[in-house]
Amino acid sequence: MKELTIGIDIGGTNTKYGIVDRDGNVVHQGSISTTQYEEFKDYFDGLAKALRVGIKGIGFEHKIIGVGVGAANGNYYKGTIERATNLKWKGIIPLADMFKEEFDIPAIVTNDANAAAVGEMVYGSAKGMKDFVVITLGTGLGSGFVCNGQLLNGKHGIAGEVGHTSVNPAGRYCNCGKRGCLETYVSATGIKRTVYKLLADHLEPSELRGISFDNLTTKMITESAVRGDVVALAAFEYTGRILGMKLAETVVHTDPEAIFLFGGLSLAGDLIFKPTIKHMEANLMPLFRGKVKVLPSGLQNQAAPILGASSLVWNYLDNKTTLKEEVY
Repeated sequence: MKELTIGIDIGGTNTKYGIVDRDGNVVHQGSISTTQYEEFKDYFDGLAKALRVGIKGIGFEHKIIGVGVGAANGNYYKGTIERATNLKWKGIIPLADMFKEEFDIPAIVTNDANAAAVGEMVYGSAKGMKDFVVITLGTGLGSGFVCNGQLLNGKHGIAGEVGHTSVNPAGRYCNCGKRGCLETYVSATGIKRTVYKLLADHLEPSELRGISFDNLTTKMITESAVRGDVVALAAFEYTGRILGMKLAETVVHTDPEAIFLFGGLSLAGDLIFKPTIKHMEANLMPLFRGKVKVLPSGLQNQAAPILGASSLVWNYLDNKTTLKEEVY
C-alpha cells in the first residue's frame, strides 16, 4: 500500500491541490476558485468534495497519511489561518481541526512561504542544506527560514515575515496596515507600482505607457526589459537594489548558506538576480561577503506550491515534530 499526502496551496484567487507520493510525484492535481465562496464553510465543503473525487480516482492501493496546507498567515502551532489580508474570510479559521474532522488525518498548516521552504528542502535545490532562506516573489513577498535543518516558526508560529520589514516608514501603503513594507516594493504588485512611478518621472519613450495598472503584468515588464525599454530596465534595477539591501540585513540574523528566490518575479532571471546580488554584496557586513549564494528555486513549476505544502507532512513525520497540541 503506497503512502500519499495531500498538498494544498490557498491563494488569494485560486486554491491548488494535489496528491503526492514520497518521491514528489503528483498523482492527481486540480484547483478550485478561492474567491467564489462567500462563506468559508462553503469553500471548505467545495475543496473537500474535489479532494474526495481526486482520491477516489487514484488507480492503485494507497493510504492518505496527512494533509499539508500553505496559506497566507497560516499558524503552524494552532493549525489556523489568522486574519489573512489576501482572503475575504476574516478572523481566525480553524482549518486543521476541520480537516481532522472531515478526513480523520493529521493536518499541518503554515504560511505559503514556509511551505515553499520545506518543499525546497525535501524536493528542491536545498537538499542537504541545513541553513537557508526562501523568498517568494508573488503578489506579495513571503519568506521561510530553515535553521540547522528545522523550519523556523517562532513563538507564535509566524516567524520570518521579511516582506513586512520596513523599507520606508512613510512609503507605500501595505495591506497589512503599515506603510513602506518590503513587499510593496519587491513583488509582482510592487514592481508594477514602481513602473508607474518611473513613468511619471521619466520623459523617455516606453512601450509600457498606455497600459493600465490592472492589465500590466510582470511578464510584460520582463519582456519590455529584454527589448531594452528604459523604464522596465530601471524598474528591475530599483527592485533589485531594494531586495539586495534587505537580504544583506536578513543574512546577519541566521547566516544562511543560500537564499532561494521563488515565484513569478524570480522568473525574470538575470534582470532581477544581477542587481539583487550586486546590492546585497555591497551592503553585507564584510564578514559575510562572498559566502551567501542567491539562487533560483529548484521548484519553479506549476506543481511547486502543491509539493511545498505536501512536503510539510513528510518533514513532520521524518522529524517527529511535536506540535503544541500533538497532531491536528
